Amino acid sequence: MAVPVLVAVLAAVLAGAGAQCPAAADLRGVNGTRVCAELFTDDSPYYDKCCGGKSLVVECGADVPYVPWEWSGSVSSLVVGPRCQLTVWALPGKHGKMKTFGSGAVPRLQEVRRGLFGTWNNAIRGYYCKCN
Repeated sequence: MAVPVLVAVLAAVLAGAGAQCPAAADLRGVNGTRVCAELFTDDSPYYDKCCGGKSLVVECGADVPYVPWEWSGSVSSLVVGPRCQLTVWALPGKHGKMKTFGSGAVPRLQEVRRGLFGTWNNAIRGYYCKCN
């Protein structure tokens, strides 16, 4: 009996995960244009409080080998639009470890491994975003 209750509670928790993060399908620019991704400076131990702080909208086809200084090392969560891929690098000039994120929300980059000891939290120094 305890297992079905635990499964129901876990399903309810996961259904609310990323609640503050916008849905991938909801990513739209100011004028309604398609957006490849959106990057956020804040995350939280609580998934419903992730994707906060400042946000950086990434247009389709954006190729940024050097993230602007105010964003370098400060991205903690992200959302990638439908039929889009965001490739990120850990070092400026698109060097170092690389990771590609598909469509959907990643509310806590500290849960995404970068090598043996690191995570992608506050580690993005360059990116390329493409949409089909």
